[in-house]
Amino acid sequence: MARLLELVTNAVDDLYANRINSVKLPSSLQEVERKLNQIMVGIRASQQEAKDAEQRKNDMIIYMAHDLKTPLTSVIGYLTLLKDEPEISQELRQKYLDIAWNKAGRLEDLVNEFFELTRMNFAHMTLKRSMVNMTMMVEQFMYEFKPLLAEKGMDYELEAEPEIMVYCDIEKMQRVFDNLLKNAINYGYPDSMIHVYLDKNGEQGMKLIVQNHGQTIPAEKLSYLFEQFFRLDSSRDSKTGGTGLGLAIAKQIVELHGGKISCESSNETIVFIVEL
Repeated sequence: MARLLELVTNAVDDLYANRINSVKLPSSLQEVERKLNQIMVGIRASQQEAKDAEQRKNDMIIYMAHDLKTPLTSVIGYLTLLKDEPEISQELRQKYLDIAWNKAGRLEDLVNEFFELTRMNFAHMTLKRSMVNMTMMVEQFMYEFKPLLAEKGMDYELEAEPEIMVYCDIEKMQRVFDNLLKNAINYGYPDSMIHVYLDKNGEQGMKLIVQNHGQTIPAEKLSYLFEQFFRLDSSRDSKTGGTGLGLAIAKQIVELHGGKISCESSNETIVFIVEL
């Protein structure tokens, strides 16, 4: 018995010191061996999760610094020109002010997105649910997006069942739909069509599909679309796309509602599917 206890004690020490990949004990201690190996798997998983969390935090700081620096540099640059060149023409002065104003607005959008994601990650977010006419909400959203669509020569086609009532937090679901539409516009081909389908899914649920025509997303990248800061244009300085937070925020909101969000892509078609 003393020998068996010594074997177990040594196995536990090796396990916590990461000196072994799996515990091996005599056949009389098979159940102990199985449980110790289960513990080891849990420890390894916890260690990896902690390492991944630390890496995500570091990535977040790096990406925040990069994404905030770009518009901030432009704002400072154009304001410096206005300050140092008092004799420039009124037309040029207005041009510099417009650029600085737009970049400042972009900076504000970035800060708001960072704050929202941080709040979702570190605070206990509660839903303010109510019965929402999702058909009416989607119709209104599509109408409001017409000017943004027109800038790229795009249009939309909406097919929605009438009076789809969903028990949800309307403000947060609006954010989901806003992110999906902006994504479809940013990564869609100019002069193309966005198709939106809305169907019932049970008594108080829905299935929303947003489909656009754009460059096919490689299969190996589909699983990363909803990760924080992931962008298809990895250089992060393209005019398309945002911080890489929009889809991550959408995923958190949908899952908080007990639903799921997914993406499919083939033949220059991208399809996002939200199910509640």
